Amino acid sequence: MRWVTFDCFGTLVDWRHGILTSADLIAPGQGPRLLEAYNRHERDVQAETPELRYRHVMAEALRRACAEEKVELNADDASVLAATIPYWPVFPEVEAELSTLRAAGWNLALLTNCDRDLIAETLRRLPVRFDAVVTAEDARAYKPANAHFDLFKRSYEPAAWVHAAQSYFHDMVPAHRLGIRRVWINRLGEQAPDPTIIQRVLPDLHGLLTAVQNL
Repeated sequence: MRWVTFDCFGTLVDWRHGILTSADLIAPGQGPRLLEAYNRHERDVQAETPELRYRHVMAEALRRACAEEKVELNADDASVLAATIPYWPVFPEVEAELSTLRAAGWNLALLTNCDRDLIAETLRRLPVRFDAVVTAEDARAYKPANAHFDLFKRSYEPAAWVHAAQSYFHDMVPAHRLGIRRVWINRLGEQAPDPTIIQRVLPDLHGLLTAVQNL
């Protein structure tokens, strides 16, 4: 069985757009500032409490972001990200590029730092079928821990496996650590702290089949 695994948010779904526009709902005009602050805090919350459900991670990270940026947050507004996540937009090339992978005989899976109920809502918007999903709730950990990758390997025993994801920190680092072939979907044009761990890099999903086959 040949598999390409993906992170979901940031890779297939526009995570930054979703957080920015959701933050703007509760603090109009403050979305860009809160997005950057949220991005700094989320990984800390995940590392401190890996057993915490993702909806509660998002709420706590948003509380910390608002506190840092001196933005008033009503108690019941902290759940805005979990409420809106099913509506965050899918990147426009996802359908064509993932359909091309499937037509070439690759199975598709998600390894996501998300809860089962939230990813179930997102799957309704993704335009292709996935053969497997591993959530943080299943793994009982958040990437960049190894748990998602270990659970997927035990469950599906892939004969060939390539991991494609946007996050260097959450995905490229553990995939390298575990010897998994990998494609960095560098949508933000970032500089890799250690370029030697990157095997292939693309600015988006266009050309992913060629990158996967070359690995």
